Amino acid sequence: MLRTPLPWLAALLVAYLLVPLVAFLVRAPGQGGSATAAPGVGDALRTSMVTATISTAVVTLLGVPLGYLLARSSGRTAGALGVAVQLPLALPPLMSGILLIYLVGPYTTIGQFFHGGLTDSATGVVLAQCFVAAPFLVVSARSAFAAVDPAQLDVAATLGHGALSRTLRVALPIAARGIRAGMLLAWLRAFGEFGATIVLAYHPYTLPVFTYVQFSSTGLAATTVPVLVTLGAALVVLLIADRGPARRAHRRRPVRLPAPRHPALSQGPVLDFHMTARLGAFRLAVEHRGVGRNLAILGASGSGKSATLRLLAGVLPTHDAHITLGGRDLAALPAEHRGIGYLPQHPTLLPHLRVWEQVTFGVGADPALAAFWLDRLKLTDLADRYPDQLSGGQARRVGLARALAREPRLLLLDEPFAGLDAPVRDELRRLLRTVLRETALTSVLVTHDPDDAALLSQDTLLFADGAVLQDGPTRTVLTHPAGPNAARLLGVRNIGHGHVDSDGVLESGPLRIALPKSALETPAWHHATPPSAVAWCVQPHDVRLVPAGGTRAVVDDVAHLGPVAELVLLLEDGGAELTVTVPGGQEPEIGAECQVDVPAEAVIVWPEG
Repeated sequence: MLRTPLPWLAALLVAYLLVPLVAFLVRAPGQGGSATAAPGVGDALRTSMVTATISTAVVTLLGVPLGYLLARSSGRTAGALGVAVQLPLALPPLMSGILLIYLVGPYTTIGQFFHGGLTDSATGVVLAQCFVAAPFLVVSARSAFAAVDPAQLDVAATLGHGALSRTLRVALPIAARGIRAGMLLAWLRAFGEFGATIVLAYHPYTLPVFTYVQFSSTGLAATTVPVLVTLGAALVVLLIADRGPARRAHRRRPVRLPAPRHPALSQGPVLDFHMTARLGAFRLAVEHRGVGRNLAILGASGSGKSATLRLLAGVLPTHDAHITLGGRDLAALPAEHRGIGYLPQHPTLLPHLRVWEQVTFGVGADPALAAFWLDRLKLTDLADRYPDQLSGGQARRVGLARALAREPRLLLLDEPFAGLDAPVRDELRRLLRTVLRETALTSVLVTHDPDDAALLSQDTLLFADGAVLQDGPTRTVLTHPAGPNAARLLGVRNIGHGHVDSDGVLESGPLRIALPKSALETPAWHHATPPSAVAWCVQPHDVRLVPAGGTRAVVDDVAHLGPVAELVLLLEDGGAELTVTVPGGQEPEIGAECQVDVPAEAVIVWPEG
């Protein structure tokens, strides 16, 4: 049986790091009297701790904003700046000290202005420590800010928070743990700095410089006390850093909710929009003239649905946009002033806030209304929980309550049921349908599931490759797709090609279907007349198995889908397939011969070419 070598490799490194410490601790008690004679070690310790703390404060004050900017920037300038910030890590500390002499040495402009006071002083120690320690803080802060989900900042914008508020109340708390780690690394690096300090500021002695002086003047035995003091100070700092700020305990702290207030009921305003945008190489152009107040945008992954929603939310820039909501122009307003509710694909809850704080996080959120939505969405008992104590469905409901607590005029929903188990998805879908009906709220739903559109929209917009395929009432779009691509997006299984002759008969393989006159009077036929090459479709539930008089077929596959069974039939020519649904228990066996009839009134045809 093979065993992984990882524990042995890890143990080897741990042993290498610990053995010198153990050897020192074993030998220290046996040192002579000179080992205990270390006058000045207290002053050196004080100097190191004070200057390291000042240096850490300085690099934190300046380095956290720099880390944030580097995390949110791209391009050559940001890349070059990132390399420059890390350069001190690659330089020997001695070289760093020499470089600093060129900046603040006694014969430089800055040094002469301060009469040489920046070197051989505590100020010089701080300057040296800042130079070598800053990269640790900046790199840690940059990584921590880069890990913040941009969608969390987008949601905060739609909740009314401006740029500064989003940085301080969203990005900074989420990145806090990484920043604290960077501060610890910076402090330890500054505390242990020797090379740059001894070049730039030999006096006052820091603990590393004091230890070096003791070693070079007296010998190894004289370093025992300074080394012990250094180890003790570093250990104390590491223990304090490990304990605080301690990770919050997951204990339940009761939340007192105010009396709930029912939202004001009014007919939602009509939404109209026309937008174009370029996202890298992807170009998007979308237009919708509102009729109903609930719109579904339906399309495949990567078609631009979510980008459209983000354009409506105002968190993506547009090249040209016309967005009106009840006659109010939204396009010119930043996201924080559009008065919308936004629920992205992931709930994007803030990890440091409890459910009640999440729901009332929006600027101007009404606590009484928030209490109503907590109750309506069955979240009252979860008000004191943190996001990592919630299930996926609960987190989605919290995100929805947060969006509704500001009483928005428009609700944007991006795949709100993605990744949920079937029972949870169905429960949340029914709950959302009830919410939209009870509040008369205008909404835009992004989905890839036609069932979502059927339940939650009055209008549906079919989307593919950044362009609109079809836009109209949901019932019309779902039952009469405008073309083969639209039919595929709607999940129609039976799509074929053939010809319609001058008598209006569709011929496709072995099928011969006499089409009604109405099938050839749709808008798609305005510029085409039979005979013509066509594409056609029919829904599986419209196709019937008949005892005689139909097209002969063989059952190739049977899938049992609860109350119905789905059959895949191979038609008599051996090439064409047809999918049929029949009531469960009435399905033939695989390989059985049968006859199938396609009702002419159920067939939709589109001219090709």
